[in-house]
Parts: sequence; structure tokens; C-alpha cells
Amino acid sequence: MAQVTRPQLSGLRIDELEAHYPAYCKAMRLLVRGGASVARVRRTVCWERLALLHKSLPRQYRDPELLFLHLRREWCEQTALSA
Repeated sequence: MAQVTRPQLSGLRIDELEAHYPAYCKAMRLLVRGGASVARVRRTVCWERLALLHKSLPRQYRDPELLFLHLRREWCEQTALSA
């Protein structure tokens, strides 16, 4: 049976992830504005890091899926108002 290996998050600590949280959210926002699907965004580093934060500190950081949906809804509302 073949083993599936995942890349290791070598050296990343929660405090480092928390410090870069705004950058991960910005990256996701840019992906949403670019029209990326949720399937495509799930394969990104920002999704992985946001998921790790949510798993480690679920009361402080929302699920990346909810963040994606929120950002997409926000973007759709903005574009509807501009049109």
C-alpha cells in the first residue's frame, strides 16, 4: 500500500502563524477577487495555514471555508453595487 506524505510545516509555530494571519487573509481575498474556485483555493498555502490556525485555536480563527464564503459574498455585493 502506498503511503501519502504531506509536506511538513517545518519550524512553524502558532505565534508565527498568528503574526502572518492578515497576509493569509489578504491572499485569500486576492484569490476570491481573481475568481478562484473553492477547490483551487483549498490547494494553496494560505488555506493550509488558515486551517491549521483554526484547528489549533478554533475560538479565535474561523474555518477557512467560512472565510472563503464570507469573502466571496462580500466581493459579489461590492461588484453588484458598482454595476
